[in-house]
Formats: sequence, structure tokens, C-alpha cells
Amino acid sequence: MTHQRLHTISDVQCSSAQAATKTPLYQTESTAGVVWVIKPGQTLPKHYHPNADDIWIILQGEGIFYPQPGEEIPFHAGQVIVSRKGECHGAKNTGAHDIVFVSITAPTPSGYEPIDEEKKAANI
Repeated sequence: MTHQRLHTISDVQCSSAQAATKTPLYQTESTAGVVWVIKPGQTLPKHYHPNADDIWIILQGEGIFYPQPGEEIPFHAGQVIVSRKGECHGAKNTGAHDIVFVSITAPTPSGYEPIDEEKKAANI
């Protein structure tokens, strides 16, 4: 069985007018890669991965990164964002153009847990 090792981001990225869009790029026994597109005004909800680190390589756009509920940090193309296992992360596109980034998670499976800010604020 062969697998593709060379990818062109513009050939694999997808987007939706309704929500941030995740397009799988690859997955192995140890890592997974996806391409995200967040259109202007869209949000990638705050969440964490209980089993994996998540590294974002920002290729295009600008926005706000959420390192934890209630905190915002501006980011832009050319930056790398590292979220360790269990750390909150999410983003909002505040720019005029799509945000495009590659996300690499390891190890797999990463798991996914949304962050309910009301429960978090109440320490529930």
C-alpha cells in the first residue's frame, strides 16, 4: 500500500460559510495532520485534547487565539502555536481574509473535549 507524502495545501483545504472547516491531511499510528480554514468572523471553539499536544502552523490570516477561557492573544501568518496535552485552545478570525493553518496532533488518538466556559467559570 502506498501513501501520499507530498501535499499542496491549496489542493486539500476546504471551507464552509457556516463554520470553521477541518480537512484531514494524514494520520499514522503516532501523529495526525489536518488543514483548518476559518473564514472572517468564524470561530474555532475552545477545546482541549486530553491525550495529545496540538501544534498549529499559521499559513495565512490573522485572528485571536484563546489560550484559556477569558484570555485572548492576537496571532498572524508565520507564527506557530503550541498547545500541550490538556491545554485550552481555540481561535477567532478577526481579519478580512481566511485563516489557514496546519494542525499536527501527537500522539494519536488525541481525544477532543469542548470547554464549557460557564462551567469552567463556576469551577464545576
